Amino acid sequence: MADSISLPSVTGSSTKTINILLINPNGTSSMTDACLRSLADTLPPHCTVTGFTSPHPTPSAIEGHLDGVLSSAAAIRAVVPIASKYDAFLVACFSAHPLINALREELSGPVIGIMEAALYSARMLGGRLGIVATGGRSKVMHEDAIRYYGLDGFSVGCETTNLGVLELERLPRDKVLGLVAEAARRLVQEKGADCIALGCAGMTEMKIRCEEAVGTKDATAQVIDGVGVGVQILIGLVREGHVTAKGGIFRSSQDGRKARGQGWL
Repeated sequence: MADSISLPSVTGSSTKTINILLINPNGTSSMTDACLRSLADTLPPHCTVTGFTSPHPTPSAIEGHLDGVLSSAAAIRAVVPIASKYDAFLVACFSAHPLINALREELSGPVIGIMEAALYSARMLGGRLGIVATGGRSKVMHEDAIRYYGLDGFSVGCETTNLGVLELERLPRDKVLGLVAEAARRLVQEKGADCIALGCAGMTEMKIRCEEAVGTKDATAQVIDGVGVGVQILIGLVREGHVTAKGGIFRSSQDGRKARGQGWL
């Protein structure tokens, strides 16, 4: 009987071109390249993601608050002059990075950070989320950010690999994959997470190994890469015609700077 029911449906035909700028706030271009590679199989037609690596004097890795501030200053001065070429912006640092809200003030296109993209996706896909972090300082900063995003009631916390950001690329691949997968396994089997967020843009190509470790194939748990879901969220926002609201906290600060005679951004 059910097979004979005719249900209404619609098939998309949009050919709208969408250009997204993927902003790596640190100065390590190989991480930018890895993020772009990870998108190759899932990016829809008519959508282009361009990689941007923050210029000197940005830090080569972002592992603390000062790194975040310095990288924001370097990135925003370089991004604002080219921003009109793009419809949306992804900040590819897994943190509540200060660049995210700074860009929301300066630009009209939607801006998302990969951490918030991963966390909000995890909230929709499971009941408890966890983060694979790099080191101890990242663990603390991620747990603070989870509270900032209002998701601490759904979090089991973080497990660390005890690696630095750049060690994700520089150490032997099998060792890194093993440490990342083991941290994911602990979050699922010992802490009860059913959604795992990869807690660094440098982990974006490690998703498959983590999925194997936590049982994604049988839907035991999901592994979420903020780069991938962040791009897809931005595509949806742009297709729906959304921009950053300018009537509240993200109203432009340009007029204030001009009134103070500070036009050197």
